[in-house]
Amino acid sequence: MSRADSGSKSPLMRYKAYLRLEKSLQPKSVEAYMSDVSKFAAFVQESGVGLLAVKLDDLRQFLASLADVGIHARSQARILSSLRSFYGFLKLDGYIADDPTELLKSPKIGTHLPDVLTLAEIDAVINEIDLSKKEGQRNRAMIEVLYSCGLRVSELCTLRMSDLYLSRQFIRVTGKGDKQRLVPISPRAVAELEAYFCDRSMIPIKPGYEDYVFISERLKKNLSRIMVFHIVKQLVASAGIKKSVSPHTFRHSFATHLLEGGANLRVIQAMLGHETIATTEIYAHIDTTRLREEIIEHHPRNIRK
Repeated sequence: MSRADSGSKSPLMRYKAYLRLEKSLQPKSVEAYMSDVSKFAAFVQESGVGLLAVKLDDLRQFLASLADVGIHARSQARILSSLRSFYGFLKLDGYIADDPTELLKSPKIGTHLPDVLTLAEIDAVINEIDLSKKEGQRNRAMIEVLYSCGLRVSELCTLRMSDLYLSRQFIRVTGKGDKQRLVPISPRAVAELEAYFCDRSMIPIKPGYEDYVFISERLKKNLSRIMVFHIVKQLVASAGIKKSVSPHTFRHSFATHLLEGGANLRVIQAMLGHETIATTEIYAHIDTTRLREEIIEHHPRNIRK
């Protein structure tokens, strides 16, 4: 009989004892490992997956969610190291037969230029939405708002009806540290939202969730980050797009397309809710050919007198 079937201490408690007694780690180190593993445990619990049933794809979605809420690559790598240690222990102690972390690549440390969708690819994703389904128009409005406003997935999930000023084509977004900003919203996104509100009005929303914009048909409350990740993943696969795409990809695409269209970095910074321009420079990918042309045209050493 495996440890998983033995009825002894939980895997988490046994792992904590393993760190203290067998690895002889200091209390602060044990606390750090347990904190990292607990974050992952909460993540998979929300999606209905047990710690012992975790697959490689669950780990990939978890890392994507860390990036989405702004966790730096170095911190992601540290959390992954904790998960490798945890699942190595589970395999060693007989809880699992295979370690799901073995094939998971560590986040690259340093400036990372993530995939960006072209406008045609974004349209292809939207066109895969089946409007005959109850959630179809909601998903269409959701993708349009993600791209039109450059929202983080957490900002999308907590967006409220009272945050919408559609007649003025603005929305109020609550970002990191509960800081609020006003973001313009495109006429197309406004139209998709207004079409969705007809469907939304038919949902018997749970008390306390009436003000949230994007509602789950099944749960009768606001969408979670996991739900949005799942929806995006299915649509991207259906559209035949091979890039690594998460909800955050639409935010990157938003920033990149603004920059390519000639928007000032400071404007993009305000739209994204970044505290420093350095963060915006990482999100906004400058085409190297265009950059070379700009330097040749405008740098004083290159200007012909």
